[in-house]
Amino acid sequence: MENDNRILLENGTNELMILEFTLGNNHYGINVAKIRTIMKYEPVTPIPNAHPSIEGVFMPRDTMITAIDLKNCLGRGEMESKGLFIITNFNKLDIAFHVDNVLGIHTVSWEDIIKPDVTISSAEEGVAIGIVKKDERLVIILDFEKIVTDINPETGLKVSDISDLGERKRSSVPILVAEDSPLLNKLIVECLRKAGYENLTHTENGRQAYDIITSCKSHGTLHDRVQVIISDIEMPEMDGHRLTKLVKTDEATAHIPVILFSSLVNDEMRRKGEALGADAQLSKPEIGNLVKIIDQLVAERGLGM
Repeated sequence: MENDNRILLENGTNELMILEFTLGNNHYGINVAKIRTIMKYEPVTPIPNAHPSIEGVFMPRDTMITAIDLKNCLGRGEMESKGLFIITNFNKLDIAFHVDNVLGIHTVSWEDIIKPDVTISSAEEGVAIGIVKKDERLVIILDFEKIVTDINPETGLKVSDISDLGERKRSSVPILVAEDSPLLNKLIVECLRKAGYENLTHTENGRQAYDIITSCKSHGTLHDRVQVIISDIEMPEMDGHRLTKLVKTDEATAHIPVILFSSLVNDEMRRKGEALGADAQLSKPEIGNLVKIIDQLVAERGLGM
């Protein structure tokens, strides 16, 4: 299976396509937008002193790819069958996740995805974006960015980039952040505050962010509360593309710059974001560039006045 624009959905519908796969008797899902291809297992070259979940590396089509034992990542032992590799690309990384079997693709609405509560796992430690019911089975949609960051923290936000920006002035520009990962939400807010942006409102998904925007519109406080929007793409209830579409098709909010800050900013997703009117799109490791984009928008549009 090659991931191309024929299997991507219409822009801003708040839907996503998930590939359902199995590890033993358990069913899991991954956003199709992250997948490059699926291939039969092939032998890998082990890497000395690597993380226990890393099986090794291999080179299909002259591209070095790291193979990860997903069962080991989830604390369910190690792979026993050859199975399949799901080859992914996100955060500018090519990674193969070793799974038992692939069952098919489903179109689901973010509104139908239930976010796991604290009885399942603590928010910052959990590796599930959400759970969706298909027929009589529960499919757990995994947070693959969290899985990879747990293996190698250097693949996550490059927090050190903020220190490289040097001494900065304080700014009162009101910024609204929509990010469902508790850990990334916290890190983004901390980085922006360190960079001088102190007037921050952070939410867990696009729905919460849009509710704030709607409330501000009705109370006449939009300029005071929201002058820049930073949004992830993958989020339960309402995703970043849907949020962007709602903002940019409303005369009262179309002027507000929207920055999509996501692991999914590849060529195809960038075209989708541009079609919806996103003002900037960055891959999640680039927190330093995010600050520079905000600086640029604030200067060009005279924000904060």
